[in-house]
Amino acid sequence: MDTHQPHTETLALLARTLGNAHRLALLEHIAQGERSVERLAELTGLSLANASQHLQHLKRAGFVETRREGKHVFYRLGSGPIAPLLVALRDYADHQQARIHDLVADSRSHPARLEPISREELLRRMSEESVTLLDVRSEDEFALGHLPGAINIPVEELERRLAELPARQDIVAYCRSPYCVLSVDAVTALRAHGLAAQRLANGFIDWKAAGLDVESPTQVFDPGP
Repeated sequence: MDTHQPHTETLALLARTLGNAHRLALLEHIAQGERSVERLAELTGLSLANASQHLQHLKRAGFVETRREGKHVFYRLGSGPIAPLLVALRDYADHQQARIHDLVADSRSHPARLEPISREELLRRMSEESVTLLDVRSEDEFALGHLPGAINIPVEELERRLAELPARQDIVAYCRSPYCVLSVDAVTALRAHGLAAQRLANGFIDWKAAGLDVESPTQVFDPGP
């Protein structure tokens, strides 16, 4: 009798649950903070019914949990190590395909100049107060949680809000994850204006999954659209 069979069957079931791009996209958004089903549908471009169906699959597998507030249902990550699992999946994709390297190499004439800063180096620079953190995600993502002391300027607003950034301090831009290209675009724009800038090698989800300090409001109400 194969004593490993029940365990492998459980793994196969979990893998099948995650083997859907929409569910992974939903988990990526939920990993940043609690969201209403309406807001999740909007963020992923799914219909409300379709988003609800995928979320129910994730809930049955234990990847998400829910709470109700009035007429709204909110989703948060399950109690297990879900965020590290998402990080591990992205790390494996990076190992297999080197997506960020290919993206930068294909879209920028000088990819070496966009060499990222590591999380460890950023922590050192933060302790020295020698760096400005720039969160280029949307305002609602920033409100759910962000790196300590970060300034939020969504990347599409960066050109007209450059005056809000210090001209004589290095800037580190970050977004959701290693595959989020917003920080690449931000660094390119900042350097074009003569500002010293780098992107964080990892994103907010990785930072949070590592158990590092995160700033967030004491209470967030997400009523959905």
